[in-house]
Amino acid sequence: MDYLEQIADALAKKVLEIEARTGDEELVGDVMKTVGSSSTTLEEAFLTAVRIRRAEARALALIAERGGAADS
Repeated sequence: MDYLEQIADALAKKVLEIEARTGDEELVGDVMKTVGSSSTTLEEAFLTAVRIRRAEARALALIAERGGAADS
């Protein structure tokens, strides 16, 4: 994972944790705008990381629902 992806993934992880804890569904968009005002490259990587983490969470929930081990 390169430096850009590391930063984007760390931001995505933190934002999604806060979103899950607080229910603030606007946080992703607000961070996206803030990051995008300085770096569209980081903005795109951040959004990709958010989508990947959300997809992973949905997949793990489905696996757990079907009786599989969802611990990764």
